[in-house]
Amino acid sequence: MPQTETPGTEAAPGPRLRWWTELPLILLVYGCYSAGRLLARGDVDSAVDHGLAILRVEKLLYLNAEHPLNRLFTREPWLGVPADFWYASLHYLVTPAVLIWLFRARTRHYRAARTWLMSSTFMGLIGFTLLPTCPPRLLSAGNGFVDTMAHYSSYGWWGGEASAPRGMGGMTNQYAAMPSLHVGWALWCGVMLWRLGGTRLTKVLGVAYPLLTALVVMGTANHYFLDAAAGVLVMGIGLLLAPRVMRAADLLRARLVPRPAPVASGTGSPVVSAGCQTSAGERIPRQRESPLDAAGGPALSPADAGEEAPAPAR
Repeated sequence: MPQTETPGTEAAPGPRLRWWTELPLILLVYGCYSAGRLLARGDVDSAVDHGLAILRVEKLLYLNAEHPLNRLFTREPWLGVPADFWYASLHYLVTPAVLIWLFRARTRHYRAARTWLMSSTFMGLIGFTLLPTCPPRLLSAGNGFVDTMAHYSSYGWWGGEASAPRGMGGMTNQYAAMPSLHVGWALWCGVMLWRLGGTRLTKVLGVAYPLLTALVVMGTANHYFLDAAAGVLVMGIGLLLAPRVMRAADLLRARLVPRPAPVASGTGSPVVSAGCQTSAGERIPRQRESPLDAAGGPALSPADAGEEAPAPAR
């Protein structure tokens, strides 16, 4: 059975990409991501209400996996500490590494993959703005969650405020929990590794990385299960939008950047014979036989051909 490309990962024709144009674009998107998380600081009371509402829905649907995972990570440091390091670092290391790998080794697929990631990220920013959500770790103690980042803060560089370095917790929006772009970006990395890695190891990593990330964000009480599901949904919508975004970018580029005028081949004088050529034995140039004539069209009369018509027989 022929292998088909996943939409959003297929090769996309376009101008040759250069690192000095790609890097500012990626930094711009990441800056918007960070600024969006910082600026979308909705009302704290509303964020808490949204978090409690998500928790109630999960309990109603028997999807509340956060509590047992959080208790396990809190009770077992050999799980909790690596999970905190995972949450605080891999999100910002693995995704750029996969982007660089695609740019250098899978150039034909890079533009579509990058567009997919960026489109989904911007939709995540819309979610942060419209639905500020308090993560489980910031709910009151009566809800049964332990902030493992604060619990194990002596093991890492983070303090008691999110995954930011000590003293910089005020520079991040701690109520940007819905959707979970930790899970969304991990899913994007997993798809890239699975589809384009080419080895069994990369396929295993492509499956394991997003699954483990989903467990980590819930076990550390940074996200609800529905946050993780929303991250997957956002990536799915971004996957569908990516081809349209690329077409729109191509149309915009075509309007802003004029195409060079075609250059005629040769540097001699222009052809003035208009297709009329002479052949051996011809004294006067005449139009060569057209395809219509060759196909059985009306033939020229002898008079039209410049020949004397034969006299009629008597």
